[in-house]
Amino acid sequence: MGDYHFVYKDVEGASTQWDDIQRKLGNLPEKPPAFKPPPFTPSSDDQPKDKTWIDSKTSEELEDLEDDLDDDRFLQEYRKKRLAEIQETAKVLRFGSVIPISGSDFVREVSQAPSDVWVVVILYKDGIPECGLLMQSIEELARKYSATKFVKIISTDCIPNYPDRNVPTLLVYNNGAVKGNYVGLHSFGRRCTPEGVALVLCQSNPVLNDGHSRNEAVIEGVRKQFIEKIVADHEEEGDDYSSD
Repeated sequence: MGDYHFVYKDVEGASTQWDDIQRKLGNLPEKPPAFKPPPFTPSSDDQPKDKTWIDSKTSEELEDLEDDLDDDRFLQEYRKKRLAEIQETAKVLRFGSVIPISGSDFVREVSQAPSDVWVVVILYKDGIPECGLLMQSIEELARKYSATKFVKIISTDCIPNYPDRNVPTLLVYNNGAVKGNYVGLHSFGRRCTPEGVALVLCQSNPVLNDGHSRNEAVIEGVRKQFIEKIVADHEEEGDDYSSD
C-alpha cells in the first residue's frame, strides 16, 4: 500500500512553511509582492475649509454641510456663529419697505405690533400731490430704518370721512398707543426732505431704528444728516445766485 502525504494549506493567498520550502528548492515561483493600495489623495471637496469659504455659504447650504463639518471643532463653532448672525440679521431686517394695509388690517398690523417695534402710519389719498411728496421721504426712511415698521393706508379706510385737507397725516404708534400725530405736509418743513421728516419723528421718541445702532446713535445721526442737508441746500442756493 502506498504512502499518502497530506499537505495542509493556509487560507487562499497566504504563504505556508511548505510553500517556503518549495520556493527554496525552485519548485514554486517567487511569491508575488504584497498588495499595497495607492496613497490617498483627498478630493477638492475634502480639502480644508477656511473662513472665507464658510462666509460664502447661505444658511441652507451650511445646514447641508453639517455632516462634513462635524470632525472639525473650529468649523463647528464658526458654523454656529454664522447661523446665529444670519438669524439675527433676518430678525432685525424684518421690514424695509412701506407696507400697504386696509382698515381691517389696522389692529393686527399697528395696534398689536410687538412692544419693541415703532410703527409709522401714513394716511394718504391718491391724486393729492402733497401725499406723493411725503410718500417719497417715507419710502426712503423705510429702506434705511428697516427695524421700524412703516405702513400706508387710504385715509378714509382708516378714519371714515377724514377730510382731504388733512392729508397726508402721519401717526406714530408704539406698544398699542399713539405717540405722535402730524397733520399736513407743513409739519415737516418747507421742503419735506427725508432728513426733515426723520428729525420730526425723532424729536421726542426713538422712532427710527436701523436694527444695529443704539437709539442715541440713531438720533444723533438723524440730527447730523439734517444739518448737513441744510448746509448743502444753502450752498446750492448760493451757487444759483452767483451764476445770475
